[in-house]
Amino acid sequence: MENIIQYIPTVISYILVAVAILVAATNIITQVLKGILPKTLPTNILAFVVAMVVTLAAFFAVLQIIGLAFRWYLLAGAIVLGFAVAYAAMYSFDKLKQILESIAKNQV
Repeated sequence: MENIIQYIPTVISYILVAVAILVAATNIITQVLKGILPKTLPTNILAFVVAMVVTLAAFFAVLQIIGLAFRWYLLAGAIVLGFAVAYAAMYSFDKLKQILESIAKNQV
């Protein structure tokens, strides 16, 4: 039996890439939906819902693609990952916007 510890860096790098892709997808979908939905809906709630939907959709897609059986603890991990994606999507976009605005002000 192979040593499982040797696969940990690979798995962590796959998870980080997946989180980055999910955050980018969440930001894009949230920005599109902000233009469509009423202005009374708070952006953070919208970003949270979008992050959960995108993360769980990706989770079930990966389960189907690799043929892994559904387990409750995998779903729990996907929900925790959804919270992380929502947090990153909510605050990374705001920070990026602030940085770009400060750069634009300094160049003018």
